[in-house]
Parts: sequence; structure tokens; C-alpha cells
Amino acid sequence: MKTFSTPRLLAVFLTGILYPLCFPNLDLGWLAWILLVPLHVATDGLSPKHSFWWGWFAGTLGFAGTVNWVITAMHSYGQVPLVVSILLMILLASYLGLYVGLYTLGVSWFQHSSHLVMWLAAPSLWVALELLRTSLFSGFPWALLGYSQYQWLSVIQIADITGVYGLSFIIVSANVAIFQFICWGKGKLDNGSMPFPWPTVASTIGMLGLTLVYGMWQLDRYTEGRTTAGSLRVGVVQGNIDQAKKWDETYRQETVNRYNTLSRQAAKETDLLIWPESATPFFFEREPNYQQQVALIVQETNTPLLFGSPTLRRHQDGSPYLMNSAYLLLPEGEIAGRYDKRHLVPFGEYIPLRTILFFLDKLVVGIGDFRSGVGPMTITLPQNDERPTLNFGVAICFEVIFPDLVRRMAKEGADFLVTITNDAWFGDSVAPYQHFGMVVFRAVENRLAFARSANTGISGFIAPTGHILATTPIFTQEALTGTIPLRTTTTFYSQNGDMFAWSCVILLTICVWHQHRRTRQANI
Repeated sequence: MKTFSTPRLLAVFLTGILYPLCFPNLDLGWLAWILLVPLHVATDGLSPKHSFWWGWFAGTLGFAGTVNWVITAMHSYGQVPLVVSILLMILLASYLGLYVGLYTLGVSWFQHSSHLVMWLAAPSLWVALELLRTSLFSGFPWALLGYSQYQWLSVIQIADITGVYGLSFIIVSANVAIFQFICWGKGKLDNGSMPFPWPTVASTIGMLGLTLVYGMWQLDRYTEGRTTAGSLRVGVVQGNIDQAKKWDETYRQETVNRYNTLSRQAAKETDLLIWPESATPFFFEREPNYQQQVALIVQETNTPLLFGSPTLRRHQDGSPYLMNSAYLLLPEGEIAGRYDKRHLVPFGEYIPLRTILFFLDKLVVGIGDFRSGVGPMTITLPQNDERPTLNFGVAICFEVIFPDLVRRMAKEGADFLVTITNDAWFGDSVAPYQHFGMVVFRAVENRLAFARSANTGISGFIAPTGHILATTPIFTQEALTGTIPLRTTTTFYSQNGDMFAWSCVILLTICVWHQHRRTRQANI
């Protein structure tokens, strides 16, 4: 079979072009249900090797359109030369594209023996690869396929059992079913040799039907108030501090003044006030003058304040290191708790393989020698006359895209969740919208409401159903107040983690064993 042709190229190109359109802020999530069909058609009948190369090309193209904000982050704020920034983005997209290449390689290998096993093997393979991408090389689970459905509430409720991976599984199943239906129709026109793909079509319809029924049932429960167990009034501040000025000492007082003004608006009749990641452009513990100003804001508003600030510590040999922290400051002036970021950003907060990549110290501006935090995953908000003692988790920036990390906060007993971030690094791109969309799944997975404070946006509130209660525009100064419900129950996902994803790994292993056995028997 001819491995290169214009129709094949156009089909693969189509999948690559459609991929970024599925995610925020383009929000054409329905495209995900047909996204892989052109790629399947293009690689049908090819060898696993050739299928891999076509899949890699489609994946690289798709992720180049999804993570092109890396260029802005590195060039505009990291002062990396534009050409180098573009090359690094292409390198990242090529790495992410490998997972799509491995998918098409596996699909081709399965198809060479039997189309029937595809109904289980293909979606299991895709989920297994997403799980691998979440953990390999510190992990980068950005734009997992399931995230494309963050606005379809009746579908995403299943995430409290399966996590985001369950949505990816169903979407891939639908793509395979459509592809096999096309193959059946073509075969029927040609010679009628291919049987109707009942296993794939029936299983996909069944899974989607059950998912919708479950989703509507869960939404009804929350709509009717059967899950009410109290609420919390929260104010979030969006300072909109220019990243180029953020750490300039001459702008420190201006930054504090801005947060002071916005906080007094957001703290009216609230139980908790939230500032973004690294909101204080100084070390809170080591700057008495600015520390007193922040404490005065908390005292005069009589509202506990959660805010981000870097923490300076020293090793035993006296050498300094940093932690990206979130402090809870009470009106009495007491620091009631601190959470130190666990999952650091590679090449942003630390350099992996420093002995090999030593040259990046000079190439990338702003990389600090950060260390991961340890200890409890939640902070306690003390009780007052109107509410009991509450626990909450704080996912700092990048951490919120890791399902298992947020799950651990929920399992530790969080009554609600907070995420603070500084998305100014992304510039005016799709990244802030993509980042916000992933928080929707963390809320559903753990049935916990989220409050989000972002330096330049998007700030807002998300209900345990994933319903977006309120949001702010990006690159505006905002003081937003809202009421979020407190924990009423725990979820299967919170207690058991990525059991569904690991089940897909087991199912894939069984399919591989079955396929290998069939191949050996056919060759005897």
C-alpha cells in the first residue's frame, strides 16, 4: 500500500488542526468526538511503523497549536531568544506528539489481526498513554482529551468515579465506533466482507447512555439541594500585576496598595479572603514593614487572608533555597497555617538534570532554586461564631492539573478547595482558559467547590458539579465575592484515585497478550 498520498496527508493534517479547537477558549468540545476519525482512516491498513510516523506528525501539529503559549512565557518573560523559544515549543510539541504516535502504532498492530478487539484496546491504550504522560519526566497532563468536555456537565459527572480519564476513554471509543462504521459501510459497498462492528458501537452507546443517566442524576441531587451542608462566603482578589514589574522593588508599595484597595472591596461580609500565587513581591516572613501592612489589611477587614508568598530557608550548610508557599493569616496577626508547593514547574522553579542542562542557568531568567514542600496537604480555618472549623486544600498554579495531588487534599479531609496562580506568564493566549478549564474536573472528581484567585485571571468559583458560578475577565483588576458549598460527601475517586486508569492499563495488557497469542497461532 502506498504510504504517502495527498488524501492521507490531508486527513492527518485535519486531526492535528482540530485538536486545539476542542479546548478553551475556542471551546469546540464536540469536535473531540470525531477528532481521531480522520487519523484512523489515514492509518488504516498501514504497518505499525508507518502508522507511528503519521500519528506523531498529527500529534505534534495538534500540540503545537495547544501549547504555543510556551513561546510567550519563555520569550516575553524568560528573555529567551524568540528563535530558541519557538524551537523549544516545537520540541515540547514533538514530545507530546509521541504519545499520539504510540497510539496509532498500537491501533495498527491490533487492526492487523482483528478489528473486533479495538472496542476495548484502543481507548484503553489512549488512557494508558495519558496516565504515562501525567507522571513521566515529572508529568505534563496538559490538554488531556477528556478536558475538552468541561462545559458538558451531564457527561463529566462520571469523573467522580473515573477521573478525567473516563471521559477520554468514552471519547476515543466513540471515535473508533465511527471509524469502524465507516469501514463497514465501505466494505459493504465493495464486497460486504466486513461484519457490522457491533461490539464497538453497542459498547460506546451503552457507556455514553449510562454516563448521561448518571450525570443527570448527580446534577438533580445538587439542584434539589439534597447535598447541602453549609456554605462559605469567599472573596478573591485579582491584582493584575504586570509580570515585568512584579519583582521590581520600585513597584512593591504600588502592589501592596492595589491589593489593599481590592481587598477592602472583596472582604465585605466574607469568611475568607484570597490573593493569588506570589501575591507579595517580597518574602513575607522577612520584610517587617510590608508584613505589617498586610497584617493591617487583615485586621481592619476582620477577615482571614490566604495569600501566596515565597519562603526562604537554608540548608544545613547555610546555602539558601526557596519554597512557593501559601500563608493563612488571621485578623489577630497569627499565621494559622502554611502550605508549600509540592509539584514544582520544571525549567520554571527548578532545572531538572542540572548537571547536564547547566547552561539554562544563564539562558532562562527567573529560575529559582525551589524545593518541594512536605507535611500536611490541608490548612485549617479556625471556627468563629458563625461557622465551624474547616479544612481546605491549596493547589498552587501548576499543581491543579495533577488529579492525584488534588485528590490527596480531598482525602485528607478538605471541606473545600482553593487554587492560586499567576498566569501572567502566559500572556494574552489560550493558556489561562485551558488552565481554568482543568479546575472544573478537579471539582467534580472530589465533589468539592473551588475558589480560584489568579493574578491576571481567570479568577472565580466552581461548584462541586463543575458548574462555573462566577469568573473574571483576564488582565483586569477585580474584587470578586461568592458563596461556595462545603463538603457533603466523599467520592470513589477521592478515596481510590486513578483506579479506572490503571484498570485500562490492565485491560490493555490483556489485549496485548490476546493479540500476541492470536498472531502466534496464525503463524503456526
